[in-house]
Parts: sequence; structure tokens; C-alpha cells
Amino acid sequence: MDCLFCKIAAGEIPSTKVYEDDTVLAFNDINPEAPVHILLIPKEHICCAAEITAENSAVVAHIFEVAAKIAHDMGFADGFRIVNNCGDSAGQTVKHLHFHLMAGREFGWPAG
Repeated sequence: MDCLFCKIAAGEIPSTKVYEDDTVLAFNDINPEAPVHILLIPKEHICCAAEITAENSAVVAHIFEVAAKIAHDMGFADGFRIVNNCGDSAGQTVKHLHFHLMAGREFGWPAG
């Protein structure tokens, strides 16, 4: 499989790791949209949110637990945003489930 995030999770491509365990990897986004912009990915390849099932949904719950831990540890638990894009029309550019954890600025509701 030629998946960028699978290669990052496997250590084949370097990243600036923020958190890692057996299931989840969190690393700084190389094109940040906020002062804090961390990507959280399952190490297991799941294409997108549309492919979450009863068999793999526990990893998504764990990702949100990790996001809360990171927010507390880094001192921004009082305000952050988590975003997931699913599919081309939603702006998903890497076809591996991932969540953007962003903080450090004010966020508005998207206009479009």
C-alpha cells in the first residue's frame, strides 16, 4: 500500500511526534493552520470516517482520549478544535483516517 500516513506510522517517513502508543500516532502537521496543529492517526489503515465499523471504532474513541491528554499536557484543554475531513469533496487529501487537533487561536464557524 502506498499510503503516506502508513509510512509515517511505520517510521519510514520522519515526523515530529507528539504522542505514540501501540494504536495511535500524533505528530505536528507540516502545513499548520493554527499555532498548534497536530494530526492524530490510527496506525491501522482505515481510509476515512465512512469506513469506521463496530470492529475498528475503538481506535477512534482512543484517538479522542489521546487528543484530550495532549490538550491537557500542552495546556490548551480550555479551547481546541478537532476536525475530520471524509472524502474528496470534504477536502480529505490523505486517504487514511486522521483528525486535526488545533489550538492557539480563535476559531470561527466555517462559512461554506
